[in-house]
Amino acid sequence: MTGIPQQTDGPTTFLARAEIRIDATPEQVYDTVSDLGRSGEWSPECTGGTWVHGEPRTVGAIFRGDNLRSREVVAWAPVIRGEWHTESEVLEAVPGRVFRWCVLNSARGRQESVWSFEIEPEADGGCRLIHHYRLGRLTEGLAKIFESGLDEEGRKRFVADWNAKLVEDVRQTVERIKVVVEKS
Repeated sequence: MTGIPQQTDGPTTFLARAEIRIDATPEQVYDTVSDLGRSGEWSPECTGGTWVHGEPRTVGAIFRGDNLRSREVVAWAPVIRGEWHTESEVLEAVPGRVFRWCVLNSARGRQESVWSFEIEPEADGGCRLIHHYRLGRLTEGLAKIFESGLDEEGRKRFVADWNAKLVEDVRQTVERIKVVVEKS
C-alpha cells in the first residue's frame, strides 16, 4: 500500500493514491465500491447518501453525498465542520475495472475534483484496488477558502496539510473496503 501520489498532466492542487490487495474477484470489489450509498462503511468523511439523478452507478448519474468532518481534522484550517453535502457525477463505470466520479459545483458543473476506484485482477483470483484522488483547479469551496484571507504562507501550509489528510483518507478507505469485501 502506498500514499505516494502519481504525477499527471495539468495543474494539480491535491493528489492522493493508495492501493491494497483484496481476496475477492474484481466484480465483487466493484459491486461494493460503486455502491456510493455504502460509503459510510469505509470513508473517513462520507457517511452515505442517495442517488438524485439518473440510473445509479452509471455514467451521468448524480449522487448526493452526506459528509461529516470533525473539528480535529486539520484543526487550524478554515474548512467546513460538522455536516455538509456534495453532489458528484459518475464519469466512468466499467464493472470489474473502474468507477470514477467528479464533485459538482453549485450549478451542477463539473469541477476538477475527481475520485476513482480502479481494480486490477491478480493471477490467484484476488485483485488489487487502487483508490485515487486528484484536484486540479480549486473547487468552488476551496476557492472561497483561498480568498478568505489566507496569505501565501497560509495557502502553502493548507495545501501541504490538506494533501497529507487526503493521503491518509484514501489509505484508510482501501483498508476498510478490504475488510468489508472480505467479510462478505
